[in-house]
Amino acid sequence: MGHTIIITVISLSLLALFAAVILYFIAQKFKVYEDPRIDEVQELLPAANCGGCGFAGCRNFAEALVKAETFEGLNCPVGGAPVMAEAAKVLGKEALAADPLVAVLRCNGTPEQRPRTSVYDGVPDCRIAHNLYIGETDCSYGCLGKGDCVRACTFGAIYLDDKTGLPVIIDHKCVSCGACVKACPRNLIELRKKAKKDRKIYVACSNCDKGGPARRACKVACIACSKCVKVCKFDAVTITNNLAYIDASKCTFCRKCVAECPTGCILEINFPPPKPAVEAKNETIKVNPEV
Repeated sequence: MGHTIIITVISLSLLALFAAVILYFIAQKFKVYEDPRIDEVQELLPAANCGGCGFAGCRNFAEALVKAETFEGLNCPVGGAPVMAEAAKVLGKEALAADPLVAVLRCNGTPEQRPRTSVYDGVPDCRIAHNLYIGETDCSYGCLGKGDCVRACTFGAIYLDDKTGLPVIIDHKCVSCGACVKACPRNLIELRKKAKKDRKIYVACSNCDKGGPARRACKVACIACSKCVKVCKFDAVTITNNLAYIDASKCTFCRKCVAECPTGCILEINFPPPKPAVEAKNETIKVNPEV
C-alpha cells in the first residue's frame, strides 16, 4: 500500500514536471515582446480614455507614440502640450506644437428665435429624435436639445440651459476630446482653434436652406447674403451650400462681419463692447460784425 502511494506521487510529479517544461517552451515560442517604454508613456497620460486622440484608449495611444517615428498627427487633447513634451522626452523624440481647440455650438435657435411647431413625446435622445422627424421646430438642421452631448462629456464641460434648451459649453473645462462632436447627430458641434481670453467669432447656424425658408424657420438663421464675405479683407469667410463659415485660422477678430450680418447669426464671444462711433459735429461760429 505504501509503495503504491509513493509510486503514484512520483508519477504525478514527473507528469507535472513534463507538462511544465512543455508549457515553458510553448510560452517562449509564442511570447509577444512589448516595449517597456509603453508603460512609461502610459503613466504620463491622463488615463481619461476619451478617444480624443483617435485611439480606443490611453494604452493604445501610448503604443502608437512608441511605434511612431515622429509625433506628427499625434496629440493628447486632454494632457495637451506638457504631456506630449514629457512623452517626447521619454522616447527621445521631438514634440510638435498643436493649437489648443475648444468646442462651439453652431446653433443659436432659442425658443424666441426658433418657435416650436410640434411637441416631441418620446425617448429623450437626439439620435432617436433625429431619425424620427425634423424636430420640434421648422428647422431641420437645428439643435434637438435632448442632451446627447451632455451625456457624452465625461468632464462636465457641457450643460443644457433651462431657458434656451441649448447646450452651453464651459470653455475652461473643455479638453477638446471630441466626444460631443461624435454624439451630435446633426454635426452642430465643432472643435475650433482656441484664442486668447477664450474669444471666438463664428457662424452659429447650420441651416443649408435658402434665405427665405431658413429665415422663416429661425430669425437668426444664415441667409447666405454674402455681406460677411464682402466685408472680410482676409478671405476668412466663405459660403457653401447657402451657409457662411468663418475659418478660425484666417480670422483676425476685426469683427466687421459681426456688424454686417443682418440676422445676427455671427456670434462674438468674450469681446469688450464696441466703441461708439464718434460723429464730427459741425459747429457754427458767429462773428460779431461790430468787432
